[in-house]
Amino acid sequence: ILRLSCMDLEVHDERFRGLNHGSARLEKLWTGGRWLEGPAYFPAGKYLVYSDIPNDRVMRFDETDGSVSVFLTPARNHNGHTTDRQGRLVSCEHQGRCISRIEHDGSTTTLVSHNSDGQRLNSPNDVVVKSDDTIWFTDPTYGIDSDYEGDAAPSEIGASHVYCYDPSSKILRAVTIGLGFVKPNGLAFSPDESLLYIVDTGATHVPGGPKHIRVFNVGEDGHTLKDGRI
Repeated sequence: ILRLSCMDLEVHDERFRGLNHGSARLEKLWTGGRWLEGPAYFPAGKYLVYSDIPNDRVMRFDETDGSVSVFLTPARNHNGHTTDRQGRLVSCEHQGRCISRIEHDGSTTTLVSHNSDGQRLNSPNDVVVKSDDTIWFTDPTYGIDSDYEGDAAPSEIGASHVYCYDPSSKILRAVTIGLGFVKPNGLAFSPDESLLYIVDTGATHVPGGPKHIRVFNVGEDGHTLKDGRI
């Protein structure tokens, strides 16, 4: 078990100290994956699921006894996960090139796999569900760049965007067209959902490219982004 005391933290913004509990420690819960991402916690079951992407499996950590087991395999190279307001697991599939959802009965529903022009998505990477049940996700090309974490294929879209999908109307909107993103990656809303934070890891593909976090105001319509800044 690895422990990181509060004295080991490098603080760039003094406001962070108010969020850090003095007795908090970092513990290594498990090792043995090739490349782990996409944690999602289920409080009612007291377990955490996360992706081991190249090994094509989703793992499950049980906090009641510390055990780890395989939750899903094959998993079509799941990457990011989140839970919706109904307690279902929403997943980014690299190999499936889609956003899917595991229902309460254990079945899987593909929610969206193509854009409004009928082109296949690249390889959805990270996802969050807003309080209005819209699903926001990033769609870089990492899962189709090689066979390591998906199936190598050319991008049908020719760009990487952030999308907002409304499962009730089935409308998919690309919300970052013209905003200069290279490889949008992680994303998260502020607690009041007035701000959206988006990571751009474009430096993996473009020399001197972006490796920063941008934040946008969310418009009154609930899906327009404006006033972007680093």
